[in-house]
Amino acid sequence: MEKIIEESKQGESLVLEHNPENKKKLFIESYGCAMNFSDSEVVASILATNGYNTTSVLEEADLVLVNTCSIRDKAEQTVRKRLEKYNAVKRRQNPKMKVGVLGCMAERLKSQFLEQEKIVDLVVGPDAYKDLPNLLQEVEAGNDAINVILSKEETYGDISPVRLMSNGITAFVSITRGCDNMCTFCVVPFTRGRERSREPQSIMDEIKDLWDKGFKEVTLLGQNVDSYLWYGGGLKKDFVNASEMAKATAVDFAQLLEMAAVAFPKMRIRFSTSNPQDMHEPVLHVIAKYPNVCKHIHLPVQSGSDRILKLMNRLHTRQEYITLINKIRNIIPDVEITQDMIAGFPTETEQDHQDTLDLMEYVQYNFGYMYAYSERPGTLAGRKMEDDVPEETKLRRLQEIVDLQRKHSGQRTQMYVGKTVEVLIEKVSKKSENDLSGRNSQSLMVVFPKENYKIGDFVNVEITSCTSGTLIGKAVGYSEMN
Repeated sequence: MEKIIEESKQGESLVLEHNPENKKKLFIESYGCAMNFSDSEVVASILATNGYNTTSVLEEADLVLVNTCSIRDKAEQTVRKRLEKYNAVKRRQNPKMKVGVLGCMAERLKSQFLEQEKIVDLVVGPDAYKDLPNLLQEVEAGNDAINVILSKEETYGDISPVRLMSNGITAFVSITRGCDNMCTFCVVPFTRGRERSREPQSIMDEIKDLWDKGFKEVTLLGQNVDSYLWYGGGLKKDFVNASEMAKATAVDFAQLLEMAAVAFPKMRIRFSTSNPQDMHEPVLHVIAKYPNVCKHIHLPVQSGSDRILKLMNRLHTRQEYITLINKIRNIIPDVEITQDMIAGFPTETEQDHQDTLDLMEYVQYNFGYMYAYSERPGTLAGRKMEDDVPEETKLRRLQEIVDLQRKHSGQRTQMYVGKTVEVLIEKVSKKSENDLSGRNSQSLMVVFPKENYKIGDFVNVEITSCTSGTLIGKAVGYSEMN
């Protein structure tokens, strides 16, 4: 259950297949959300066509890139420590090494890295990765290089990402970029821009390519997947001015999800992340209708207090969220719901905190990502609200939220004991090479003896016991998805 309080994914250096014609070496490390890891695959693909193979050995790299997260101060401090390490290696062992910052932190801090701190050679925002070859030429010429311009279009729909550190079974497919919701605590609208969606056929083509290569599961990815809306290109906010023909032929998220489910009936389909105010009933009916669409919804709420939700600009009330939860469970009885929660938002009182715990008791989430509030410069909360909840109070409230989530997680997993679930085998278990592990449709990890099964198989597993985060059982045969 340690992931319950995970601030961000551990930095991961990513490696792809070696191309003997490429003479330069790229070391790329990713932090933060799934979108960053997906973007790193795009970056590696772009640079693979410009002479770079990836390496897991920092010291031998010609180019070091860190794909960054700005969602919390802790994430930024982690990246700064990594940059210190990169520069120490550069000074001592590899003076020709070039160091660059990608992603949200690059967009937020822009020229500060180059001009004030002088700790990197190039700064590249999330929408500017296609410009990397030109920026690297500037660096080679002895110039600083920066491109943090945000796009009004989906930027990488025509790029086939390499699959870095892939298990060959699961993959991300980006469908939207940016966010229009302007939650007062969040930097995403400033670092990734306004919402725009990717052309449906390019999404379907990417899924088909993955299927042809043997992948068995895709996650449709975006800051807010429920806002997916393709009407010929452009920002979502401009849809109101689109032609009647564009509106008539527009594709929304429910339609896209159904297109994928029908076209690839043996491919499991997940999606992340949802926003309560944007999740509409047709999506729920698609999830319920198609067995290959996973019965798991990550539905961040952030607080159970109406007063705090309003200050956060969440655009939904506590009761509206509860009504949506009830609707989800009515339409999809076997669903599991997970959450994001923030403890200690400015002005949060003990009653606000108790409202959050009360909401958790009502919903009983299977899993959660929980954080103490971290002020983000540039956000409305950072500009207008005093970070006035004492740190010790934040941490105490956070621990109470984590403890309650741990309790609910244990209760939810216990409900599966005695049942049989379908599992896509993803890997050998970390604890024993004689066991395999994978997730069921509800995104619960399942561990069971290997026997004659292999990674990539869909199997039915009878659950005999559990921990608060893992189901344990025995495979009883292949599933219909196999």
